[in-house]
Amino acid sequence: MMDRLHVLIVEDDPMIAEITEEILLDNGYAVCGVTGCADEAVAMARKRKPDLALIDLRLSDNGSGTEVGARLVPLGRIGVIYTTGNAAPHVFRDAIGDACLIKPYVYEDLVRALEIVSTILATGAASPPFPRQFRLLNAARRV
Repeated sequence: MMDRLHVLIVEDDPMIAEITEEILLDNGYAVCGVTGCADEAVAMARKRKPDLALIDLRLSDNGSGTEVGARLVPLGRIGVIYTTGNAAPHVFRDAIGDACLIKPYVYEDLVRALEIVSTILATGAASPPFPRQFRLLNAARRV
């Protein structure tokens, strides 16, 4: 049996965070932390060593999700999926991460996004099909 992947949820909307946590648990993931603050997210990641991080772009402490993604780099390879309602390409120009999932999305797309980024971690490549609201951030990882 495959080990459960541990996911850090960084989301400032408590309702979205709760629903996301339920979806992940129902689909075999372990949630290793939930927060809406940048500093707390980095502290949780240091302590709990997630495999994946779902990071909202706007955080409750006026922090930036892309700042969190950049601060996770020294902690080792963590798959990063940004979630946002802002699909403008310039938002992700300098973002360090694997993908973004544009809100609103359906739960199947969230689960598929996690599967895609898990595959990127394991193989270095992403394989279709990609959800409609999903975007890879690094074109070199496409196969």
